[in-house]
Amino acid sequence: MKASPAPRDSLEPIEIASRDEIAALQLERLRWSLAHAYENVPHYRRSFDEAGVHPDDCRRLEDLAKFPFTTKQDLRNGYPFGMFAVPREQILRLHASSGTTGQATVVGYTKRDLDIWSAMVARSMRAAGVRPGDVVHVAYGYGLFTGGLGAHYGAEALGCTVVPMSGGQTERQVQLIRDLGAAAIMVTPSYMLAIGDEFERQGLDPRATALKVGIHGAEPWTEPIRRQIEERFGIDAVDIYGLSEITGPGVAQECVESKDGLHVWEDYFYPEIIDPETGATLPDGETGELVFTTLAKEGLPMIRYRTRDLTSLLPGTARSMRRMTRITGRSDDMLIVRGVNLYPSQVEELVVGDARLSPHYVLELGRERSLDTLTAVVEVTPALAGDADARAAAERELKAHIKSFLGVTAAVRVVDPGTVERSIGKAKRVIDLRGK
Repeated sequence: MKASPAPRDSLEPIEIASRDEIAALQLERLRWSLAHAYENVPHYRRSFDEAGVHPDDCRRLEDLAKFPFTTKQDLRNGYPFGMFAVPREQILRLHASSGTTGQATVVGYTKRDLDIWSAMVARSMRAAGVRPGDVVHVAYGYGLFTGGLGAHYGAEALGCTVVPMSGGQTERQVQLIRDLGAAAIMVTPSYMLAIGDEFERQGLDPRATALKVGIHGAEPWTEPIRRQIEERFGIDAVDIYGLSEITGPGVAQECVESKDGLHVWEDYFYPEIIDPETGATLPDGETGELVFTTLAKEGLPMIRYRTRDLTSLLPGTARSMRRMTRITGRSDDMLIVRGVNLYPSQVEELVVGDARLSPHYVLELGRERSLDTLTAVVEVTPALAGDADARAAAERELKAHIKSFLGVTAAVRVVDPGTVERSIGKAKRVIDLRGK
């Protein structure tokens, strides 16, 4: 069973409004958000003053480009509550990053913020083909990560029955998907593949379930991975986008009827694309770094927040709001190997395109005689686990393709099924061994 598109007459008016109507609402809300941030957050008052701008200077949407960017470092500098625009007592929930690459960042939500967040996830799920009454299996992690609770409250707001499974316990994931009749699953694409592996390990057909749609996000994924998920499970696989600094999942969603990019919910989140090097605003259609400004967030307003995600903006199709193309990587995830720039997703497309290889891989960065090295460690499919000739051929051909298509010389190591560590959350695709 496949997901069905929502009837046009069931959509919120803003989803199919004219661009002029959307722009008018955006400007009204943008002016409020700039004033709210300036009046209540010392960081914004200081940064606006230093840039010589005032909220009253925003008379058109284009005027937003005059205002300074916000970065993750600004949130770290304000740890824990320095970026909040309301008294801490008005914050109903806190989420936080892991802080594994630096000081953790803390985000907070008022009651209204939580209501809007839930409504945006519910809107996203409806666009994905989920309907009230459906059973939704949530396998995003719960806790400080926004994925699990964001999906959970959005599904409840839509009127669904929620299975709050969280990540891990993969054998039980399979059992509950089958026994409880989930129509939708919300999970990272890499863990969805691991769940598929577990179905097959148990001798079960992943297609023989009630699942009709998978809503996948929290990490970059490619079109070949989509096709593999859809073919293995017999479902529609669609992309969802969000980040905790802006709200969490539900900032943008791919519509099941078009699958042509993620419609940004522009009535609450204003997107821009900038040149990651110069900060200059780029026109729609050009690829660059995604920047968001929240338009109605009370607890933690974000003005021109640099996401580091690379994408482009295009006109709307299934909805009036603009689309963002699939995230190809992050500006800070780009690998530079012997002067060649590449992203893990580019290697992934080559891996998934080889039927002898599984989609489970990791890239190891090393150093040899002061030169950087790259090794792609990829699992062979279970059917070819004992075929030494097939493995050797796959190694040779993947190495040649990486050189031919990406312009970098890499070693390739094809390993047994189950060798590459499985992630129950965001997949770790790069291991940097250069400092060891």
